[in-house]
Amino acid sequence: MAERSIVVCGLPGAQGSKRFVGISKAGRGILIESSKKVAPWREAVKWAALQPWPHHCITGPVYVGITFTLPRPKSAPKSRIYPDGAPDLDKLCRAVFDSLTQAGAIEDDSRVVRSSLKKLYVGHADALPHPGAVIHISSMERE
Repeated sequence: MAERSIVVCGLPGAQGSKRFVGISKAGRGILIESSKKVAPWREAVKWAALQPWPHHCITGPVYVGITFTLPRPKSAPKSRIYPDGAPDLDKLCRAVFDSLTQAGAIEDDSRVVRSSLKKLYVGHADALPHPGAVIHISSMERE
């Protein structure tokens, strides 16, 4: 069974909402990401997925487990254990899946048949010591 773990350093950015900015010369709508955090985050995931070189693409149905580590806002009370506000977990996941596909770590994000997602604050026992994510990918061929 093919398996792979990736550690990504950086501020996780959510992919999702797009903003309309106009019409192209071809008559199509021009949409851009609303969040300025998503592009650097996707590059960080892509770069981490390309290490070590050479890497291999996990083909067929895959499991992807992701633990996101987010910075604790100064306004968050110490009693708050989990980041239960923005960014949305599904939008964070979407950015990672697309980046893994672009990096060639998985064939396509449509191949993900099972996932496990968590978002934690820096300082949590299962979190990284800095913002980022730990991504586990494994083949589901034999289960």
